[in-house]
Amino acid sequence: MNATHSTKPVIGLVGGIGAGKSTVAAEFEALGCARIDADWIGHELLGDESVRAAIRARWGAEVFLADGSVDRASVARKVFGRPDELAALNAILHPRMGERIAERIAAAQADPSARGVVLDAAVAFEAGWDRLCTHMVFVRASDAQRARRVRDSRGWDRDLWQSREKAQIPLDSKAARCYDTLENSSSISSLKEQIRRLFFRIVSDVS
Repeated sequence: MNATHSTKPVIGLVGGIGAGKSTVAAEFEALGCARIDADWIGHELLGDESVRAAIRARWGAEVFLADGSVDRASVARKVFGRPDELAALNAILHPRMGERIAERIAAAQADPSARGVVLDAAVAFEAGWDRLCTHMVFVRASDAQRARRVRDSRGWDRDLWQSREKAQIPLDSKAARCYDTLENSSSISSLKEQIRRLFFRIVSDVS
């Protein structure tokens, strides 16, 4: 599960949708970590010609916009709730995403200004990216808090939120595979203090 040849910690963040992984990643970044957002890399790859060709071959022209870009909402309607279709999309994206994540980790390892790396990747275990990390951290928040956050930030209702989450490994299993848990259930100051303590402990562990 641990990355090899690492001289700096590579902290992988997982947790439920709306748990606050982006908030946690931003705080690790503020502490000096290079931040890698797997979702952003996935969005970048939708502009890659080989990715677009593979998506077109699987789902046709109907999942493209008039300008030739991938209609993400249309693809989502095709794959979520359909395990075979989601697996097909993951087979297109995940290997390419893993390559880019590994490249960015290597760049951060070579950057003297980076104290570590934080990888925000909800599907790190599903995609096998946990092998690139030295530490896996679970971000926890209550169902009620997460439902409220995804409603406010993404406009998702509870059914959509739960259907997306069911496509991932159960949260209890993810938590059990992590070294540490951050509780994002109270104040931002409490969360920041947890992150600060955890980061300095992790840095001490790998130094």
